Amino acid sequence: MRHTLTALALVATLALGGCFHQDSKAEIVKKAESAATKDQLRKALGDPDTLNKAGPLEEWVYEAADGVVRFPILGDRVGPVVTGEKAKK
Repeated sequence: MRHTLTALALVATLALGGCFHQDSKAEIVKKAESAATKDQLRKALGDPDTLNKAGPLEEWVYEAADGVVRFPILGDRVGPVVTGEKAKK
């Protein structure tokens, strides 16, 4: 019985994994097009997947299905969006 439950849990986890959709770069950019502040960006996209900091400059990076989207932030202001490819592993 215990093995059956474990197998069922594994199958359910794998099946649900296919249900999640990762946005494309274009979809992320569109969702954030009116975000001018960090709070507005967070409301539009949630917390970044990666946060890079260098003094007062931050870079919020969001993983997309087809690459990454980077938002430079100085103080509280969001700068121009930059898209790119995912890092090679």
